[in-house]
Amino acid sequence: MSLHIYNTLSRTKEKFEPLHAPHVGMYVCGPTVYSDVHLGNCRTFISFDIIYRYLKFSGYKVRYVRNITDAGHLEGDRDEGEDKFAKKARLEQVEPMEIVQRYTTSFHEVMRLFNCENPSIEPTATGHILEQIEMTQTIINKGFAYEVDGTIYFDVEKYNQQKPYGILTNRKLEDLLEGTRELGGQDEKHGRLDFALWIKAKPEHLMQWQSPWGMGFPGWHIECSAMSKKYLGSQFDIHGGGMDLAATHHTNEIAQNEACYNTSPAKVWMHTNMLTVNGTRMSKSLGNGFLPHELFTGNHPLLEKAYSPMTVRFFMLQTHYRSTLDFSNEALQAAEKGFQRLMNAMEIIKNYELGIKNSSKSELDFEIEKLCDDCYELMNDDFNTAMVLANLFELASKIFAIKNNQLDVSQISSTIFAKMKTTFVDFIETIFGLQNENSNSSNDKLDEVLQLLINLRKEAKAKKDFATSDLIRNQLAEKGIQLKDEKDGTISWNVI
Repeated sequence: MSLHIYNTLSRTKEKFEPLHAPHVGMYVCGPTVYSDVHLGNCRTFISFDIIYRYLKFSGYKVRYVRNITDAGHLEGDRDEGEDKFAKKARLEQVEPMEIVQRYTTSFHEVMRLFNCENPSIEPTATGHILEQIEMTQTIINKGFAYEVDGTIYFDVEKYNQQKPYGILTNRKLEDLLEGTRELGGQDEKHGRLDFALWIKAKPEHLMQWQSPWGMGFPGWHIECSAMSKKYLGSQFDIHGGGMDLAATHHTNEIAQNEACYNTSPAKVWMHTNMLTVNGTRMSKSLGNGFLPHELFTGNHPLLEKAYSPMTVRFFMLQTHYRSTLDFSNEALQAAEKGFQRLMNAMEIIKNYELGIKNSSKSELDFEIEKLCDDCYELMNDDFNTAMVLANLFELASKIFAIKNNQLDVSQISSTIFAKMKTTFVDFIETIFGLQNENSNSSNDKLDEVLQLLINLRKEAKAKKDFATSDLIRNQLAEKGIQLKDEKDGTISWNVI
């Protein structure tokens, strides 16, 4: 297998060669559990769930680490504002860890509904305070951090004298400085871009720990550096997250790791792109941001109806993880039909057996084999799920044609038919993690209802009541079910 992944650090597609094949270390920045996980987070976690699944399917032994941020997360990326956990805890008059537990449980439930596999390890920031203190002390000892009244700051300009601080986003320090405000007389930092590794806590701060510099709590960026080092080593294979993390959080992670261990934490940096709604960036302030439960219930002013978790997961797979994904009712409803078409095709091919065992290859065999082989090639090309789905839909068309006797199965060899079945089911269930949301009993009921309508249409045609016959056919077509009058007098159907 020759897998190529786009690396944000080099800005090129690189052949993926694990540090310790077949073992792969992957770290993904998890949620900050002071509020409900938003759909942008979900896209990131679903994307990396697909990557995790495919790496395992390809034979790698993957240690997937996804952290939980549950300590000292401030309102600004540069250590400004109030602690969001403490603020929410005071408002609700509960312990901060009650807030953490509630939203962690909610996050896990959303991931379960989206059928995301659990990571190998899910460490929390509060569970690794000692490691963060130790890493901060090492950075101080290396000369890249300084203390101001109990708060420890990373010295960005001093670090940049030895290594490029903006290497991940390909920006020079001078350009980054132009975008920051001048230090006021009251600012204790030495440089405008300096960020906190450890923050001195005020007496009323609810979440604080003892450190060599007094009572305080860790900065946001140090937690991922400390936990990835503990579970994956000073350098590992893949570090992922949303593209909004690249400019600050991941940039600071690289600086911390380089200062401490003289190496970038990851060989490959991967970032998912943003979500838009009807062409406009999704945000709470614009009122166009969706929470998962709003999508599942349809309880949002911009939604015409509810959409199931598997429909939303399928919808996200239709766009490459590095491309912008645009939400609209039209797109979601089209995804709903497309998803059900794939599910129907999968049920057919799972239960279909060739009557004749053929061995010789035909032109149709070569066509099906290429569609199957290309699915793997496309996934090996930076996990191109959108193009794989296009191939699966072509295979689905052939599956429906086989069921409806529109394709001569004698032209398909036993080997190629088995390959088509394996490829189709493996990609939908194992790699893409899509599940048929209708139970078998529901499918049986659907078949019974369709057969009833087909029989009614037969009776109408026999009585030359063509108005009723056409009405049944046309209304089923509007619902995505196509009836076909066969030459032998039977009526077949398929999802369109």
